[in-house]
Amino acid sequence: MNNERQKQRRTRPMRQVEAREWWLWGFAVTVTLVLTAGIVSLTFPGSRLLQNAEWLDLKEWVRGLACLVLLFDIYTVYQHLQLQRIRRELTERNQLFEVITENAADMIAVIDCAGNRLYNSPAYKKVLGYSSEELKLSSAVEQVHPDDRRRVLEAADKARLTGRGELLEYRMRHKDGTWRVLESVATAIQSEEGQTERLVIVNRDITERKRAEEALAHNALHDALTNLPNRALFLDRVRHVLALSHRHISYKFAVLFIDLDQFKVFNDSLGHAAGDDLLVQIAHRLSASVRGVDTISRPVLAQDTSPVATEASLARVGGDEFTVLLEGIRDCGDAIRVAERIEERLRIPFVVEGQEVVTTASIGIAFCGTSYTNSEDLVRDAEIAMYRAKREGKARSQVFDAAMHTIAVKRLRLETDLRRALELREFRVYYQPIVSLQSGKIVGFEALSRWQRPEGLLSPAHFIQIAEETGIILPMNRLLLREACLQLRAWHSEFPCDPPLTISVNVTPREFAQPDLADQMKTILVETGVHPSSINVEITETIAMADPQRSSLVLAELKALGVHISIDDFGTGYSSLSRLQGFPVDTLKIDRAFISKIDTDSETSEIVRIIIMLAHNLGLKVVAEGAETAEQVRVLRQLKCELVQGYFFAPPGDHAAAQALLSKNRAEASHSATATQ
Repeated sequence: MNNERQKQRRTRPMRQVEAREWWLWGFAVTVTLVLTAGIVSLTFPGSRLLQNAEWLDLKEWVRGLACLVLLFDIYTVYQHLQLQRIRRELTERNQLFEVITENAADMIAVIDCAGNRLYNSPAYKKVLGYSSEELKLSSAVEQVHPDDRRRVLEAADKARLTGRGELLEYRMRHKDGTWRVLESVATAIQSEEGQTERLVIVNRDITERKRAEEALAHNALHDALTNLPNRALFLDRVRHVLALSHRHISYKFAVLFIDLDQFKVFNDSLGHAAGDDLLVQIAHRLSASVRGVDTISRPVLAQDTSPVATEASLARVGGDEFTVLLEGIRDCGDAIRVAERIEERLRIPFVVEGQEVVTTASIGIAFCGTSYTNSEDLVRDAEIAMYRAKREGKARSQVFDAAMHTIAVKRLRLETDLRRALELREFRVYYQPIVSLQSGKIVGFEALSRWQRPEGLLSPAHFIQIAEETGIILPMNRLLLREACLQLRAWHSEFPCDPPLTISVNVTPREFAQPDLADQMKTILVETGVHPSSINVEITETIAMADPQRSSLVLAELKALGVHISIDDFGTGYSSLSRLQGFPVDTLKIDRAFISKIDTDSETSEIVRIIIMLAHNLGLKVVAEGAETAEQVRVLRQLKCELVQGYFFAPPGDHAAAQALLSKNRAEASHSATATQ
């Protein structure tokens, strides 16, 4: 019935054209008959016109009437052609409408003022699974979600009143029982009197788009690897709980900041895929640990209508960093017990790629207090406490206190000053001579960094660790190496000797981790014109042994460049010469901790003697650093140590002081040569 009505509405313009055409033909026939009758009447016998000799000739009259008939027939044909054109346009328009509605991906519906379905496009079958016959048996809102029906009806009423509805999203039931999300707009069809007769509704299925938007919203607040809340969502949850604690003074909570110990070593050794697997397992274990917190927690205050969200209690805020929000605890002791439980759970071995892996974590705890006004401060203080736990030996927890904040602020100020110092070129190279015990000549210098601040000169002990942790050490040491190389080239010209003077430069752990370390050094040597054989690259024993396989590759690249390799601070790390055999090492530097006691402690003296003997057996030179007395120098000479540096000869000084030492050393050497002659 509804489809018949719709068909009648589509054929009404065609019937109007046909009626107009019949009227035109009827009018044409009538006029033709009248004109024909007029012509014929002129030929009737007894006509008065024919008897009047002064009247127009009958032949002319007939010709005139014939012309009128011909003109009218031409007009009739023209009107007929126009009607044919209108008919074709209407037919094409109807066909186009049918093609669009029958093949459109959007669902098109026509309903009357009572809400009855007059037409539904085939897209309803494709999108919602309902055929036209099934839709005829239901009202226009029967498949609409109950929670959305009121909005749909209000939108329809508004469309009837205004002529056009607003864009509306609502849910509609699929034939299989699932819900699809539609985007809809309604347009009114009005009569000649301006009354709304029907509504044309265009519906578009946006279910997949809504799912994508929800996925994007989820991903924006969750970690992609572990699916835990990320930092943004965690901070939002802490913000909510902080506001709750301000309303209820008795409500207590704490934030735990968890950082895995030595995760970078594991990640670099077994690969990022294994590292990701371990992080996922740790996230699962932490989730299980957090769920157990209920045994020490109190429920949220009944006055607050917002429930505690267990999901937001644990978050991943960085590569190997997790945070935990403990709500409704009694005191800081509860937070400490939770931290201990987490550490205990993490000590249970994980299985990654068939291997058992044991990991530990350093945990910082920030307990809520009236001084906190935003969530970022709480998380920051928990992180500060975590760093204190790492500095105290790792695998432990630490509760934040005011002293930590003072230290953190001081550190932050120092970081800022370091970056500014790099821009202002406030770093200086100081040189400490390395002397041959056999000849007494200066054979080279160790390049040491100093920071020339307005208030005075700072030694590396005050800033190197922070520069290393923040990465400032990389551009800083590149600048210092370039300056030292330029100075060395000047000394080669002014103080020629055989072999030429050398410069020893220290490589920090972060520098050693750079994949292009050899290329960076080669670039600087080429720019400054210094031969690689004049450079001694010093790395500590601890750096070399942290990852022996990678260290061997990096040292081989440096050795291929032509520089010499020295192991610095030997004896303070692994203390194993045999483990250094696989490295292309040229020199050992015995740490000052041994040299300072070499003249007072027989056991220390014996250790140094054995190190020197074994080094010589391996074809290595030995440098003793930290010699401060004549007796220490005498013992080292007796033990056949080749090279020595320390305050006995000269403290580190700037290039002018080093220049003066070279001039003095050359003069003494010339005097000795003259006296010998």
